[in-house]
Amino acid sequence: MADNLEELPGVGPKAAEKLIEAGYTDFISIAAASAGEISAASDIGVQTAENIIQAAREKLKMGFKTAEEIAEKRKEIGKITTCSKNLDELLGGGIETQAITEVHGSFGSSKTQMAHQLAVSVQLPKEKGGLNGSCVYIDTEGTFRPERIIQMAEALGMDPKKTLKNIFVARAFNSDHQVVLVEKAKEVIKEKKVKLLIVDSLTAHFRSDYTGRGELAPRQQKLNRHLHALQRIGDVYNVAIFVTNQVMARPDILFGDPTKPIGGHVLAHAATFRIYLRKSKGTKRIARLIDSPYLPEGEAVFNLTTEGIRD
Repeated sequence: MADNLEELPGVGPKAAEKLIEAGYTDFISIAAASAGEISAASDIGVQTAENIIQAAREKLKMGFKTAEEIAEKRKEIGKITTCSKNLDELLGGGIETQAITEVHGSFGSSKTQMAHQLAVSVQLPKEKGGLNGSCVYIDTEGTFRPERIIQMAEALGMDPKKTLKNIFVARAFNSDHQVVLVEKAKEVIKEKKVKLLIVDSLTAHFRSDYTGRGELAPRQQKLNRHLHALQRIGDVYNVAIFVTNQVMARPDILFGDPTKPIGGHVLAHAATFRIYLRKSKGTKRIARLIDSPYLPEGEAVFNLTTEGIRD
């Protein structure tokens, strides 16, 4: 149920209509936006937009809360199983809602396979490690495969046709298109009980659209805004955000791992959980949790099978 925007001081029927058209249908989406964003999207003056945001924040009581109230709110967080007990344990029970989980690794390290697996397992009932929800999948490299979804769904005893119907896929052709698709995802999230938003891969287009050192600053600024938009979706709609990321070679490293993730500090700070995937013998893969606000660093070994991700 959408909020009645006309309850906000300074919002008449015309302004309410403009706001709704721009995608601001409830108090929380207004409260979490900046005055510049609202002004640009709905032709409302910046000062008026600021007043509207302030009024929305007051309605939602967005001031300080006690740590106890925050602990209560965290009880709403859902977790999605990766279908590997080892990996779930490493992640404190699975992929969390209201957080950005980033996985990076070299080619063939199972990043896309993990994305496919989560798109299926989010649809499981809660007692089986899912959230009874659907998934929005933004594919930037043309790697989404419905055939793989069918295999994974059948392995979990799910109806493959129904599973496919609950995954809403869009192909992004450049970084601007990717940013627009994340905005568009909000509409699907409101209508379709979406509990997971996947971007595979987050950084590929940013890498190819911005080449050379001179482009680094604008690229990082745009990536930063994009990540904040994703985090906001996670917070506002209680959705898990799962992004895959590429790595680049570090020729200066003689010992240890010669790769590092793309995205620099911007992505390192924005991601709540960071996982590094690497290949081991045969079908084995090793996941290393390298950053989390409350979980210890550690590793988990899992298998990549025709059925999906397993122990």
